[in-house]
Amino acid sequence: MAKTFLVLSPFLLIFSTLISANPSQYFSETLAPSSLGLKQEKLTHLHFYFHDIVKAKHPTALKVTQATTTNMSATYFGAVWMMDDPLTVELELDSKLVGRAQGIYASASQSEIGFLMVLNFAFTEGKFNGSTLSILGRNAIFSTLREMPIVGGSGVFRFARGYAQASTHFFDVKTTNAIVEYNVYVFHYY
Repeated sequence: MAKTFLVLSPFLLIFSTLISANPSQYFSETLAPSSLGLKQEKLTHLHFYFHDIVKAKHPTALKVTQATTTNMSATYFGAVWMMDDPLTVELELDSKLVGRAQGIYASASQSEIGFLMVLNFAFTEGKFNGSTLSILGRNAIFSTLREMPIVGGSGVFRFARGYAQASTHFFDVKTTNAIVEYNVYVFHYY
């Protein structure tokens, strides 16, 4: 009998703790999206141009570090850049500014120039002003069309998910400055 009590006592202790626990102290709960003021989910398509200016009087992307072997690598493996690149409506840099691409890209491939992209599209115009979309993905910059996942967002894009397609329109081998067209498809609530 005493043996049975010793075996069952830890289970009784756990059971009594669960019964007397305060429901407001639970780790998680299931909510309806409407409880957060979220309405219907919709799909939005955004189109803009990303201007990565590495070498100029006022660069928008700077190399912040590199591995000791980066200079011996044909792919810049181990180099890391910080960016605050303008996003414009048209191909020209002086066209309407709709936001900034802010974040980091790092050369993460030893076989091709392939960047790990960790960035936010921070929008400054119209109904998306103050909202962001976050990207975390691989960008093989010499591929004709690249796809990177949208992993989240803020503001209008809270609970966002989707993908961004990138296509290079201009790349200067000497300066490494580039203009990249983006088509972004994102599900979010409104």
